[in-house]
Amino acid sequence: MKSSGKGYASVYGRMSWDKPSPTITTLCYGFGNGRFGHPEQHRAISLREAALLQTFPMDYIFVEDKDKFVIRSIGKMIGNAVPVELGKAIGQSIKNHLE
Repeated sequence: MKSSGKGYASVYGRMSWDKPSPTITTLCYGFGNGRFGHPEQHRAISLREAALLQTFPMDYIFVEDKDKFVIRSIGKMIGNAVPVELGKAIGQSIKNHLE
């Protein structure tokens, strides 16, 4: 906290290989938008790395037309997603309950 009582706009941090990742947000591809620093390299995680943390399949295609590729839009898709495997587990639990 600043002496004025206001907080800081940006937060920097490096992820760790042996700890859970922070919550993936829509701006996870920016180094100053949270603790999304790559564990070893001096950069933020990539959109693909963020998607993998959200358990999207490695071959998942976010945009068919490369001319319509917009980083911010893909960041929103990844950050707003329920992790695939979590959705699968919840769906299976509901199915088991209904049987």
